Amino acid sequence: MKIAVASGGLLIASVLFLLSGCSSPPEKPKVYTVEIKDMKFVPEDITVKKGDTIIWVNDDIVTHDITEETSKAWSSGPLPAGKSWKHAVTDEASYYCSIHVVMKGKIELE
Repeated sequence: MKIAVASGGLLIASVLFLLSGCSSPPEKPKVYTVEIKDMKFVPEDITVKKGDTIIWVNDDIVTHDITEETSKAWSSGPLPAGKSWKHAVTDEASYYCSIHVVMKGKIELE
């Protein structure tokens, strides 16, 4: 009888151990930085996961902005030199500086 109880306890412990190993804890969102300098986004293209955050830092000498290109779904507004803006990524997007339209970037999802 004691062996059966011990075996049953061992079986339950084994099942719980196996179940706990089946799902790992979710990854914490990461933070990425895109520099704005020399009239460019550096890097121009960035690959992240949904939920990650991108911080754009204006290291240029003039004001820029970061605007989603297709539907203008989000925008930083004017970002003076030395300032930064962050955005939590929900989808892939192309973006640009609406002040200097030749400046373009792209967010891709893993």
